[in-house]
Amino acid sequence: MFGGYNRYVWGVELWHKLASLPSWLRRMVSLVLNAPSPQAWQRFSEILAPALPKPWVQRHSGDKLQKLAVALSATSQDEFYLKLVSHWEKSTSLVLGSSELATPVSDQRFPEGALGLADRMMFLDTLTYLPDDILVKLDRASMAASLEARTPMLDHTLVEFAWTLPQCLKVRGKQGKWLLRQVSYGYVPPSLLDRPKSGFAVPLHAWLRGSLREWAETLLDEARLKAEGFLQPFLVRAKWKEHLAGRRNWQYPLWDVLMFQAWLEDNRRFVSS
Repeated sequence: MFGGYNRYVWGVELWHKLASLPSWLRRMVSLVLNAPSPQAWQRFSEILAPALPKPWVQRHSGDKLQKLAVALSATSQDEFYLKLVSHWEKSTSLVLGSSELATPVSDQRFPEGALGLADRMMFLDTLTYLPDDILVKLDRASMAASLEARTPMLDHTLVEFAWTLPQCLKVRGKQGKWLLRQVSYGYVPPSLLDRPKSGFAVPLHAWLRGSLREWAETLLDEARLKAEGFLQPFLVRAKWKEHLAGRRNWQYPLWDVLMFQAWLEDNRRFVSS
């Protein structure tokens, strides 16, 4: 609602800087940035930390840089957004016999260009990422503990108010949630408000190479994938091998596949019938 995610700040800034470049040149830059391993980018960003934006030197900055590298090959704002938020760049190549479903991004009622890029990203996140990901997790986690959770920042009057505000009151300079910060400074010490973000991420990348490796290998077995006929075995196995070797961190694309495979395992009798 108030421009808190880094992509509303550095993603938009980078797109505006590179949008004027020819598409072939952006693709070349994308390939160059995507060549080194995340570990190499991590070490490089730590060396250059004083000269780089804060989001680039956060934990897993190597992964963030490679994600950004893929997005640089986009030819439109919506494609840029999709590449930033998607786990699998081409899901139709992963799911056999599939076609891309309609989404708010492709909905002609919300055409690209009606909003600036930052507002467009915030709008699309509100329609997709918010209800289909963050709120789902909140609801399931709280209900599992017999709690009724509420999200006061999503009170409809506050949401409506937030959308009346100009972008400069949400993102200013290289800082998001600008207006919320100004209000909060009257109640919370700046040392707490301005510290680095601490999310709820778990080390899937390490677990998949360690304690979860045997479980994952069973679900990602090539013969099994071929027999089931839902997913492209070559793509899945390629990412799995690269992840195990440490060449890339494919934790999220692999986790998507593993959750489907685990669901299929539990519901095989229904699927086969």
